[in-house]
Amino acid sequence: MVSLPTKFKAALLLLSFTLVMNSCGSSHSKGKTTTVSKVKGYKSTGVASYYHNKFNGRKTASGERFSNKKLTAAHRELPFGTKVRVTNLANNKSVVVIINDRGPFSKGREIDLSKKAFMKITDKKTHGELKVKIEVL
Repeated sequence: MVSLPTKFKAALLLLSFTLVMNSCGSSHSKGKTTTVSKVKGYKSTGVASYYHNKFNGRKTASGERFSNKKLTAAHRELPFGTKVRVTNLANNKSVVVIINDRGPFSKGREIDLSKKAFMKITDKKTHGELKVKIEVL
């Protein structure tokens, strides 16, 4: 029988241990888990951007087809179907959207709005980012 080198055995043992430990934890102890109680009072401020037209017709993470003509948004944590009021902090205009996708995946952004939702609250139609307040309804 061929003997495995000691370093290889140690690495294999460590990998096995890591896999076992990761499978033992509950879903509530890992990362960011959003519960209904956390969602109800959720308020945040951050940067909003909007989807490019190239995403029209593609499936969102919720399974819906994306349309820039609807009042929808992407958020990293909020559950699909959550109604959210997004308010532009510069002019106090707001819009209500429904979360149907995951994202944004650009660092520093809190929410991605459909183009229709973004245009309802912006004064500068050529600017692609807004500082906003996000409130779950």
